[in-house]
Amino acid sequence: MAELNSTILPNGLTVVSAALPARSSVSLGIWVGTGSRHEPKRWNGISHFIEHMLFKGTTNRNSLEISEAIEGLGGSINAFTEEEHTCYYARAQSRHLPLMVDVLSDMIARPTFDPVETRKERSVIREEILQYEDQPSSVVLDNLNTLMWPDHPLGRNILGTARSLASIRPPELTQFHREHYRAGNVLVAACGDLDHNRLVRLVKRHLKDIRKGEPPRPEGISRRQSAPALLNEDRDAEQAYLALGIRTGSRTDPDRLSIRLLNTILAENMSSRLFQMLREDMGLAYQVDSTTSFFSDTGHLVITAGMDTRNLEKATRLIVGALHRLTKEAVPRKELKRAKDYLIGQSQLQLEGAENQMICIGEQWLGHKRLLAEEQVYDRIRKVTAGDLKSTAQRFFRPENLNLSTISPLKSTKRLMDALRIPSP
Repeated sequence: MAELNSTILPNGLTVVSAALPARSSVSLGIWVGTGSRHEPKRWNGISHFIEHMLFKGTTNRNSLEISEAIEGLGGSINAFTEEEHTCYYARAQSRHLPLMVDVLSDMIARPTFDPVETRKERSVIREEILQYEDQPSSVVLDNLNTLMWPDHPLGRNILGTARSLASIRPPELTQFHREHYRAGNVLVAACGDLDHNRLVRLVKRHLKDIRKGEPPRPEGISRRQSAPALLNEDRDAEQAYLALGIRTGSRTDPDRLSIRLLNTILAENMSSRLFQMLREDMGLAYQVDSTTSFFSDTGHLVITAGMDTRNLEKATRLIVGALHRLTKEAVPRKELKRAKDYLIGQSQLQLEGAENQMICIGEQWLGHKRLLAEEQVYDRIRKVTAGDLKSTAQRFFRPENLNLSTISPLKSTKRLMDALRIPSP
């Protein structure tokens, strides 16, 4: 990543940029440190709803004028909502940076939440939810979150529900926006052919009227799991879906890099243990994967697979067995080196693009309030030992941390529950 510059404005808003003079374009993002985790249950989905509505009109532009302003220059504009942040971003030739800052700032600071547009967008999001519910591979993950984080915002769908959407109207959108879209909760991140001081001047000009202050704090994780948990959604289909979630540490946990390496070793790529065993060696599953998520105070590692229902129990036992082996046996030196090289290599490839660098800046700054140099992170990865992985596996790969979500026609899940009872390390 290029050399970074950061400035905290008097109102608390932060501007961070990475200059890449060899590029001819700029990727610009305005980040808000609020996502679905910050929502009350009755307004589940409001962060994502606001993301949609900020494209529907401001006091200065209607929806068509917003998109045409950027796309008419050959650029692009989009947004996404996650659990702990929302990002509005654009990319265009660097000479158009003033207009990019103008348009995104206008959306962030001056939305109108027009009642007619709100009704239309509510219907659009309902269709998005219905499309999502038609995808078992997505639903099994949604069910897993419900299982892992019951009665907590992390356990709810980012999109919300038909019921919660019905209760969200312009006054609720305005209130939530007023409480959370505040200067102390906003980051402007940019990467590409730009001058940091010029970017700061543009941000000062176009976001001078953003409200000061900090947003309300999100609800913490208080519930502690004491036994493995299972949730099966009964669907009459030959294909079954499995998502095994393991409670891990937060984004600041000292074992975070060990968790990432264990994830790579388990099922992050085609040479991983579970992919080779379940698909290549035994032919039990077509799709096998694993991912990690880290939040401010918790996290999880999730293993997913799709297979014939007849293979569900066997696959579960094999996955749990693979977890158990990592608590008992040291990862061989060559396998650990491959995992490290993969993790570092993937990071380097991702950071070749200016947009990915901008996203990396946003996620790091909102998550850590600082930016780690790439080589510093890579050096920490290289220093992780097989002993570190074994102790981390012993810490997290325990029965009380396991949660299994399945979609299958099984009428009894007793044997699946039995398969979850990994021996304690």
